[in-house]
Amino acid sequence: MKGNDILALLDEPACEHNHKQKSGCSAPKPGATAGGCAFDGAQITLLPFSDVAHLVHGPIGCAGSSWDNRGSLSSGPRINRLGFTTDLNEQDVIMGRGERRLFHAVRHIVDRYHPAAVFIYNTCVPAMEGDDIEAVCQAAATATGVPVIAVDVAGFYGSKNLGNRLAGDVMVKKVIGGREPAPWPENTPFAPAHRHDIGLIGEFNIAGEFWHIQPLLDELGIRILGSLSGDGRFAEIQTLHRAQVNMLVCSRALINVARSLEQRYGTPWFEGSFYGVRATSDALRQLATLTGDNDLMARTEQLIAREEHAAEQALVSLRERLRGRKVLLYTGGVKSWSVVSALQDLGMTVVATGTRKSTEEDKQRIRELMGDDAIMLDEGNARSLLDVVYRYKADMMIAGGRNMYTAYKARLPFLDINQEREHAFAGYRGIITLAEQLCQTLESPVWPQTHTRAPWQ
Repeated sequence: MKGNDILALLDEPACEHNHKQKSGCSAPKPGATAGGCAFDGAQITLLPFSDVAHLVHGPIGCAGSSWDNRGSLSSGPRINRLGFTTDLNEQDVIMGRGERRLFHAVRHIVDRYHPAAVFIYNTCVPAMEGDDIEAVCQAAATATGVPVIAVDVAGFYGSKNLGNRLAGDVMVKKVIGGREPAPWPENTPFAPAHRHDIGLIGEFNIAGEFWHIQPLLDELGIRILGSLSGDGRFAEIQTLHRAQVNMLVCSRALINVARSLEQRYGTPWFEGSFYGVRATSDALRQLATLTGDNDLMARTEQLIAREEHAAEQALVSLRERLRGRKVLLYTGGVKSWSVVSALQDLGMTVVATGTRKSTEEDKQRIRELMGDDAIMLDEGNARSLLDVVYRYKADMMIAGGRNMYTAYKARLPFLDINQEREHAFAGYRGIITLAEQLCQTLESPVWPQTHTRAPWQ
């Protein structure tokens, strides 16, 4: 990976940071990868491709550092659940055996597991040693007949966010456009003029939550050509260049992919969310509007009216139990505002939200939802979070797993909202699940007991 390539990804024209500082995103600094390196970010982005073998070229520690830390579910193959690594040791480095080990590892994987493709992740040690993984990929692809894609993301290149973009850039340059979409099935109930193909970018199917949305799109005659990368397939992502519209779910991670596809293929895109009733309805409307199909727009409004009515009926009793409750939300990216919208749909008050991984556009949406005086937390150390809880008398904390023990030590109800969670919160069904989990958490009988004195005191 050349330095100019990295600088080009940091200087992202479609990112709001470029309007505020000359160089776009901050350049890598020593020690800045402590929160996740470029390899970590790339692996998180691509690991949900479930029919691909993901081979980590480097010491075994790299393979174990972030493997399977995102709860993306698959409806088909599960090859991505297997951890492959070349397991380089000192002798391999000294004797220059890295490239040979890599080539034989690819042949073994293809012969035994028959993946649709092999992604090779270059890490720090072979990058510093100078292994030519591009040449190995070409030789291995010729020998096996299977696409072998080099993902050059050595950890010292920069942060996890840079790794997200590097992985997306590889997909745009080496994968997308490699295949034409399959024709629509003959028994499709929609006329050709009302069949539409879309792409999803930055959607990871956490806890299978996109399966709440998929049936709605099927009902509208909208086919997902490819998803980057939740429940993704290699052959599907190759056809993404034929999408009529792309929906960007997480802009901070993969905004460069949406912009590149618009420049190369003229595909319009928008950023949306499926968290909460309002956000889900808005996303469906924008998808329909960008296709320019009046019939689809009308059918979308009918579907929205039906689903909103059903959700409202299911939420009546739950909303009464949650109304007026105060929440501290500490997350980042698109969830910093989309989950605010979902909680407001339930009648709850968000006293503050985290913005550590949020763009300027994310922060503007927070202000639109919470007002200009919204409290946005850039730092999430335990003391700062608890100060906000006590000052604004929050009833619970919603954050990622790393903040769980902060809440529990403060005897505060806690709900996990990040990628490790087990419950799907997206869509009209997801908001009902979210409300049920909030009620169970807040109404647990353990909390009154934690604030009473023990009988022997």
